[in-house]
Formats: sequence, structure tokens, C-alpha cells
Amino acid sequence: MTHPLLDLAPLSAAHFAAIEQRVARLLSTEQDVVITQGEALLPLEGCIRGAARPGTTALNVITGPYGQTFGNWLRDCGATVIDLAVPFHTAVTAAQIEQALTEHPEIDFVSLVHAEAATGNTNPVAEIGEVVRAHGALFMLDAVASVGAEPLLPDAWGVDLCVIGAQKAMGGPAGVSAVSVSERAWQRMAANAQAPRRSYLSLLDWKERWIDAGRKVLLHAPAQLEMLALEACLERIEAEGLDALMTRHATAAVATRAGALALGGGLEPYVYEARDAAPVATTLRTPAGVDASEVVARALAADPVLPLVAGGGALSKEMIRVNHYGPDATRGVVHSALAALGGALADSGLTVNLEAARRAVTETWG
Repeated sequence: MTHPLLDLAPLSAAHFAAIEQRVARLLSTEQDVVITQGEALLPLEGCIRGAARPGTTALNVITGPYGQTFGNWLRDCGATVIDLAVPFHTAVTAAQIEQALTEHPEIDFVSLVHAEAATGNTNPVAEIGEVVRAHGALFMLDAVASVGAEPLLPDAWGVDLCVIGAQKAMGGPAGVSAVSVSERAWQRMAANAQAPRRSYLSLLDWKERWIDAGRKVLLHAPAQLEMLALEACLERIEAEGLDALMTRHATAAVATRAGALALGGGLEPYVYEARDAAPVATTLRTPAGVDASEVVARALAADPVLPLVAGGGALSKEMIRVNHYGPDATRGVVHSALAALGGALADSGLTVNLEAARRAVTETWG
């Protein structure tokens, strides 16, 4: 019995390295790029455990749930952690970062999420990177949700560890990820006796046994299907053009926000200012007394493939998330998502204007 996903030829080291080179071009980086064989939490934890140790003082910026996870890992490594938390309906500013660094000059590590798909905000990394670089701290960025949806320039922005995943705006597989690593980040990890070695979390293993050895022998058998899917999504991005892909995501975000406001029914953008809203997902706040998870359930009952989800945890009763990323960053998907939400709100007894929402989306898309 044959199957297109089975009996594939082995993925060679040269093929693996070529895919890494395409990721580097996507990021416009001259830094080393390592493709990691797992979801993006793997390199994120690997970065922190490689760079943090007792004696590290970390500024951990919390604009959503992933920032909280990073703080836990940093503390587990023995680092002193200074959390800078801002309300999830906004973004952190470079001035807030600068103030924290001034108040705590001992900070030598900064962790930040670029775009928070879970809360719908995005942070001004270019401005923040300038501040962090001037301070001299190592800068780690979670760009899983932002890559492909908005500009991402780790070299120009002074990002030392930039982690990406393919499953959102890139429209690729969830089981493979990548990280770009600056020379000083490698030096920090090499000097850390606690950094994982001979471990699946070890970035140093890839540095010493793959990059420094000329990328000739892979450390272990690659996740072949995921690697081929990553290559395919990179080819698709190159064919569409990165600028066109980012424009499509930005337009989807603006159209969703405009359509939701025109729809009515008490829906409001969860992220107050449009400049702070991520192009990868739009979060909406339901009116008082209306359970967001129930609205989403009704909307999905009408069309279960729509990219709608209620907020996580405590946000599940008040937040609706429209995940307009990857193949769902289209006018048709935005129209359908808002129409389904409008129907669900109407079923709850609220007054909505479906035609106004449709018109707002159409006009925004041009």
C-alpha cells in the first residue's frame, strides 16, 4: 500500500541546511538560524534555559499569557525576575522598558512577546530593541505570531534570540520552529554551566555539532513531514511575496475591527487603540452579561471551520478572538466570521446590523 505521506526519501543534511537558509532570508538575518524539531515552546524554553542562570537579572515583559510562562522558566533557572506587566488591552512602550532598565541597571536579559495572538496586541519591538541595545542586555523575542504578519527584523532591531513558528501567519506546520541566535547569545550560553547540553532543549548542541561542524551531519533524524511542510510554506510565501503577505494580514485586521464596530450588538475591540492591535488576530469584548464562549459556540454551530475562539481562562466569558492569519487572512473569511458572530448575537436578543458590517469590510478591503 502506498501513501503520499509515507515511504519518503530521507531528508539529507544539505536539504535541512537549505531550508534553514530560506528561514534566514525570511528574517533578513545574518545570524545563525537553527530549525528546532518541535513546536515553538521548545526553542523558547531552550533559549531561556541556555541563557539564564543564578546571577541573571531578567526583565520579563508580560502583555499576555506567554510572558507569564517565560517568567516561570526564568525563575526555575535561578534568575532574579522583574516582571513588567501591562494590561492585556494595550501594548508595552519603549519608555516603560527604559524606565525599568534605569531603575534596575543590573538587568542583563529581556524577554518579550512581539504579537500576542491570545490577547490581540502587538508591541513596538524596533523602539524597544533600541533601548535594550543601549542598556547592553541580551534580548529574547517570541515572534511566533508576528512572523509573516508584520515586519520582523531581528538584526536591525538588536534581537539576540528570535523564535518563530510556522503555524500562524506563515500558514505552515505546527510541529517545527526556528530561532536566530546572535554571536553574543552564543557566548552567553557557552559561558553558562547550567545551559542544557546533550539535551533536546540544547541549542549549544546544534551550535557545536551542526553549525561549527559545517552542517554535514544532523544531530538526529529530522521531523521529515514537518520539514517538508515548512519548505512548502516558505515557497508559498516567496511566491506571494512577504510584503503582500503582511499587507493581507494588516488589511484583515483593519477590516475585522471596522466590521465589528459597524456590526454593533455591543461588540467592542478588546485592544483599545488600533495601533496596538496585532495584524494576526483581532480580539473583541462582548457586552456585559453576554458570555463570549456561548456566542462563539453558536457561531461555530453555523460554520464550524471559522477561525473563531473564546478567550482563554478568565477571558473566556468576555473575549472573542478572530484568528485571521495564514490562509484565513482573506476578505471572505472576515465576512463569514462577522456574519456568524452577528447571527449568534442576534440569537441572544441583541440588535446587529449585518449589512453595515459587510459594507465596512468591503470598503476597508478596497
